[in-house]
Amino acid sequence: MSLDKLSNQLVGSHKSLPPVESWNPPYCGEIDIQIKANGDWFYDGSVIKRLPLVKLFASVLIKEVKHGVVEHFLITPVEKVKIQVDDAPFLLTQWRWLDTDEKIMQVSTNLDDEFMLDENHPLMVTESGDLYVTVRRNLLAKVHRNVYYQWADIAQELVTENGTELILSSADCQFTLGKL
Repeated sequence: MSLDKLSNQLVGSHKSLPPVESWNPPYCGEIDIQIKANGDWFYDGSVIKRLPLVKLFASVLIKEVKHGVVEHFLITPVEKVKIQVDDAPFLLTQWRWLDTDEKIMQVSTNLDDEFMLDENHPLMVTESGDLYVTVRRNLLAKVHRNVYYQWADIAQELVTENGTELILSSADCQFTLGKL
């Protein structure tokens, strides 16, 4: 599987996400694509500098969990190839309030995915304290440190059943940034 062959299969994809859930192609092995923890995509050891190509590949990225093992694949109607993801495939890099009452937060990733922080796109904290948001298709975005510090500044300190926590609210949902 070559990068050119894979990108040619995806040419013509529109701005909307492809219906990868309905595709069931055969597994065709691995391709030397790696998504680094900082969000950079690499092919054959070199960074992919063409953002439209990275976005195209990200549009057909899926995650599968089998027997506790997480694997990521690029999928087309005719091929499914495994890639390496060091942490999360996306970084959550920006946020803003959508309303003047500051009750609905829009977040965006390093690849320009935009969505509301809500029950469909929840914020979660790992045991190690890392923050992640579900982007789509069970794919995660790691919250960038700058965003975390901005959120910590606006979060409310609340006593919950888990102890004292920093709570961030958006779209009638409450999300913890962690315990104090």
